[in-house]
Amino acid sequence: MSLLQLNKQVLSDLSSISLSKKEWVKPKLTKEGHVYDVVIVGGGQSGLGTAFGLMRERITNFLVIDENPEGFEGPWITYARMYTLRTPKELPSIDLGVPSLTFKSWYIAKNGAEAWEKLDKIPRTDWMEYLKWYRNVLKIPVKNEVKLDLIEPTDEGYHKLHVIEKGEQKVILARKVVLATGIQGGGEWHVPAFIKELPKHLYAHTSEQIDFQQLKGKRIGILGGGASAFDNANYALLHGAKAAHVFIRRKQMQRINPIRHLEHSGIIERFHTLSDIEKYAVISHFFKYNQPPTNDTFQRAASFPGFALFTDSPWLSVEPTINGVKVVTPHDEYEYDFLIISTGLISDPSLRPELRLIHKSIATWGDVIKAPDEIRNPLVDRHPYLTPEFEFVPLDKDGQNRVRGIFAFNYSALVSCGLSASALSGIRFAIPKLVKGIADELFVEDKAFILKEFYEYQEEEFIADLPSSSTPVA
Repeated sequence: MSLLQLNKQVLSDLSSISLSKKEWVKPKLTKEGHVYDVVIVGGGQSGLGTAFGLMRERITNFLVIDENPEGFEGPWITYARMYTLRTPKELPSIDLGVPSLTFKSWYIAKNGAEAWEKLDKIPRTDWMEYLKWYRNVLKIPVKNEVKLDLIEPTDEGYHKLHVIEKGEQKVILARKVVLATGIQGGGEWHVPAFIKELPKHLYAHTSEQIDFQQLKGKRIGILGGGASAFDNANYALLHGAKAAHVFIRRKQMQRINPIRHLEHSGIIERFHTLSDIEKYAVISHFFKYNQPPTNDTFQRAASFPGFALFTDSPWLSVEPTINGVKVVTPHDEYEYDFLIISTGLISDPSLRPELRLIHKSIATWGDVIKAPDEIRNPLVDRHPYLTPEFEFVPLDKDGQNRVRGIFAFNYSALVSCGLSASALSGIRFAIPKLVKGIADELFVEDKAFILKEFYEYQEEEFIADLPSSSTPVA
């Protein structure tokens, strides 16, 4: 099957599941302009999958916005520097059960069945190409280069989204807002305070754009033992860096990837059945491990003579030198031309500028759960406390209208909803829950009108002429 034939198959499959049926949500009228039923912030895999989920629920008055130019949504061809995705290639994701929409179908149509059989993991650039195809074949309405600046609550049943569109300030009105803003969209990337004291030209976080051509022949120190640390070491050495040294606090490399167990244990899809304290304990345990690098990434990096790994070596201090920057560990001192920081992220609504008017009304896990000392984790406490449908929960009654209808479909949902919104391992289970929550709220809000129309419905379906006599025929 060619790609053209696959496109036709997608349309046929969508027709078979009645995707084009008339929508049921009642338009909201306002003097301030058009009100979208849903605005999805983020046009990456989570945002696109959510859009398709809404279409399946016959909710079509929605818009997706993304701050990046078209084709650059998400991390895949910006700051992601791994060769491949870390999830198994067969794992279903945003296809939502439609076989022709799977990555496998797209890849085979483009490259052939033999190439699929030889494929180990999905190259990140191929994944980006698949997302672009997915968006186009489903005709998902996305406006690029539109950055959300502020969510302003109103008393009118919708939110004002203050956005910057190609340098111009605008306002978009939305009844429901989905923050499909990826791994960093629920907080911020973490850079230790002592690193921030350095001149900015001496360091960068792995989430930033880094000009690796300028690092050719340079010595690079990398802080952090997560997968992205080794992705960046490999990438730097591949592009001509003289040395890339990775420093981790652990006495030995992390070897266990708990996600692999989560994928087949039933925990991902049934996470919502756990009690709050069980959810807290699971994610606190998860944070002890996180993900190690893939074997192929580590081996590629280790194959370069300039690679080195230092375990049990936290950075105690850093300071600029004439030639670069000095790093001090408990065991030695090192000098580098440039530092790359791979210290993860912090999820916390108070860190998000677009939530600055409402973050004080958002409940966090630290507000709701007082965890026992053996599992308590300050990072867990800072996550927002969400409903099973990913909606913010108000801290008190005064905050109900301020946060109602705002859904955190990003990595900050981890504690409340498990491995879901920003993880391919769980996104196929997460999208239906999110979309159900949105649809249920819209229905409840429109219920009076919907029921009124039902009671007044008088369209005749039976139109046959009745016989002139009701005398039974012998």
